[in-house]
Amino acid sequence: MLSFIWLALVISSIAFGLYDGHITDVVNSVADSAKLSVQVAIGLTGIMAFWLGLMKIAEAGGLVNVLARLLRPVLVRLFPEVPADHPAMGAIVMNIAANMLGLGNAATPFGVRAMEQMQSLNQFPSAASNAMCTFLAINTSSVQLVPVTAIAFLAAAGATQPTAIIATSLFATTCSTIAGISAVKVLQRWSIFRIRGER
Repeated sequence: MLSFIWLALVISSIAFGLYDGHITDVVNSVADSAKLSVQVAIGLTGIMAFWLGLMKIAEAGGLVNVLARLLRPVLVRLFPEVPADHPAMGAIVMNIAANMLGLGNAATPFGVRAMEQMQSLNQFPSAASNAMCTFLAINTSSVQLVPVTAIAFLAAAGATQPTAIIATSLFATTCSTIAGISAVKVLQRWSIFRIRGER
């Protein structure tokens, strides 16, 4: 679907450029954008390597495990269907802790494992359980203590204070996470969203 949207945008921009007589501007903007994207990508490589390296040091130093211990009591309440000692809970805790630190690559395997483990607890395998929906909402909104990617993009674009977004990102992602969890918890009580045969 996304490919069709991009294709429609390209075709419409060319069509409007031809119609208005500004096709030269369209061609020039394509060349300028290509040049800018290469400059940003090259500048981004070093900054991303620095931040991801810093986060990896934090992970190796045990920061992810500390966060996981702090999160466990909260997550046990958010996922009442998942036993506290089940492997799914461990994977959930590690995924969310890694996401909070901006370690997306480290978080992905934990997320996949968490979904697989929760599927083993699912009474209705053809549909996502409440725990799976809650995990997806948290994972999508994901509270960010350190928004590594955004900081790297800002630094590559020449921002004087790329880390100034940390507080606002933390506030925004906290709000989005609360909204996501609230929506899941409210909707799962509605009979229309329940699987036939589920209590």
